[in-house]
Amino acid sequence: MRLLDDLPKRLATIPYRAAGPGGVTRTLQLAVESLRVDALPTGCTALLATGDLQGIAVSPDDGKPVLLGVALAGYLRLWGGSGLLPAPGDITVLLTGDLYSAPNADLRGASGDVHDVWAAFAAGCPAVLGIAGNHDLVTDAVSGLGPGVTLLDGARREHGGLIVGGVSGVIGDPHKPFRRTEEAFLAAVEAATSPPPDVLLLHEGPRGTGPDQPGRPALRTLLERRSPAITLCGHVHWSRPVAPLGSGHIVNVDARAVLFTT
Repeated sequence: MRLLDDLPKRLATIPYRAAGPGGVTRTLQLAVESLRVDALPTGCTALLATGDLQGIAVSPDDGKPVLLGVALAGYLRLWGGSGLLPAPGDITVLLTGDLYSAPNADLRGASGDVHDVWAAFAAGCPAVLGIAGNHDLVTDAVSGLGPGVTLLDGARREHGGLIVGGVSGVIGDPHKPFRRTEEAFLAAVEAATSPPPDVLLLHEGPRGTGPDQPGRPALRTLLERRSPAITLCGHVHWSRPVAPLGSGHIVNVDARAVLFTT
């Protein structure tokens, strides 16, 4: 699966509330965008990649405030019915972590249970493959949501002929959840990219090619030698979400949702 575009096309937006500096609640817009690829997994019409959904939105189903990821799953059903997007049953979902928000969207960097987000996508989509961010509380128990649901951490999963690798968490204090030393993190990435998968899911990713595309230089050095076709990541926001990486590309999905189609 190779990327054919480097400039996403805007499809829709979702308003949501998120905590800003000092705990001040801000109203933001989640951009839902599309990029073209040359091929997709067998049996699916589109891949949806998203991460860093640290906000609260109004559910399109019942009007109640829910985690932004839960609302996005509801919008997939709404947009599938209107023809804006394929039906959820034709979409494979890829999650790059940090899917929690404080209930009142007033505490920046809050950590919590994101099982509901995984469950919302799994209720309508045949496959949900993802990793945990450093603010997520989630376990392998999400695999009980269905045969197509997998939390990856230094591992790989085949879906419809597509090989997806993933490493959860970030480089940091290993005594904290979903954090590793740099040496351990790079070793996990090596395990997930031997040989290079079609798609690599990271929360903390490699740097891009410009000053507005921050990331880990050591990850870039490693992945330039064993480039996945597409590396999906977040953790820090890029104003330009696409950058080349070896023979492939990085797509940053921090606080955005990207639909890959042919």
